[in-house]
Amino acid sequence: MKRRWGLVLLTTMLFIFLTACSNNTDEGTGDGRNNVEKLAKITLFQSKVEIAESLENLASKYKKETGNEVEVWGSAGDSYITQLQTKLAANEGPTIFSVQQGVEAEKFASYFYDMTNESYAKYIVPNMELKIDDKIVGVPIGIEGFGLVYNKDLYDPSTVKDTKSLIQALEKFNADGINGLGLSQTAYFLIGHIINTPFALQEDPVAFIQKVNKGEVDLKEIPEFQEFSELMEAIRAYTVNPLEVTYDRQMGDLATGKTAIVHQGNWSYSMLADYGDINISMAPVPIVGNDKLEVGIPSGWVINNKASQEQITAANAFLEWLYTSETGKNTILNDFGFVPAVTTIEPTGLDPLSQQVYEAAQSGNIIPRAMNYFPQGIIINDLAPLASEFFLNPSMTPDQFLDKLRDVWLKAAN
Repeated sequence: MKRRWGLVLLTTMLFIFLTACSNNTDEGTGDGRNNVEKLAKITLFQSKVEIAESLENLASKYKKETGNEVEVWGSAGDSYITQLQTKLAANEGPTIFSVQQGVEAEKFASYFYDMTNESYAKYIVPNMELKIDDKIVGVPIGIEGFGLVYNKDLYDPSTVKDTKSLIQALEKFNADGINGLGLSQTAYFLIGHIINTPFALQEDPVAFIQKVNKGEVDLKEIPEFQEFSELMEAIRAYTVNPLEVTYDRQMGDLATGKTAIVHQGNWSYSMLADYGDINISMAPVPIVGNDKLEVGIPSGWVINNKASQEQITAANAFLEWLYTSETGKNTILNDFGFVPAVTTIEPTGLDPLSQQVYEAAQSGNIIPRAMNYFPQGIIINDLAPLASEFFLNPSMTPDQFLDKLRDVWLKAAN
């Protein structure tokens, strides 16, 4: 009798075990991810058109590896902030979105989830996190730098140490039938990045910007702005009109030798690489003898604290995966082409432009990203139209340009 009950008990336990195994298999994803937690779908919105395609690819890889979904919203370029603000105000905001340090971060601060105690926050390189009220609210996408990206077969920066010699170089390129310095029509590529230099060269850029906001500075009396306006005049006189140049054309003309120099950043290498091996490098904008590249954190990922708790949990899981998985790390380093700002990624095999940015950051031989402290929206809404007017009106003098710059700045700041 005891043996019969023992047999019944053994049979019952075997049935339970096989049933449990069968249930485990049924709950799997069908592609080997049986034990991966299924998380809520999240959305991601960001402004950098250069990484839009790579982000889409990253989302596909994330779903394949984890079974979880990240929907990447179309990159909006110059209209990003307007669209972001509209979506957030309507409570239709993305789960994860990008913001710049400075004024932009302050504007959206009420939407930021506190990441301080999240594991991935500990990977951030010191002083590179986005902080508000001593709380970590954003993780850096990467370190970026910009300046004069040039074709080494055409341009030798060792012969150009100041604004005057750069203008002379542009004059000579023009005489030789080469476009000397290419800007392009997108707001940041037209004026947003290049105007950072005269502000960043001030002793205290943030304090200086605050004075400009109040109308306490006559820009015509500031050497850095005098030379900046003279350089803009030379670009107007000796180069292809930037308003006729798309970003694609700007990069293509540099790669094919039609243009000697462009004002761009290390992110542009991803487009240049399509042309094969090209001999390029990056140099500072030599206003008042400046010998430093602009290097900083362009923006950071933040999590929308108005999202559901399930979405916030999923967003944290995605960021952890981004900075620790081989796929995520490889995407940041190779597909985005960013110099990493987290300790989990070893910056090896950097492209030539990113290597220069990394070395500049390590040496501290840099100027800051002062543009992050410009009045909100001024680059797109005010500075780009002013630059367009300047490039279309050859009779506008450098002094008149600076007077108009002062006027539009005051309007934007007040």
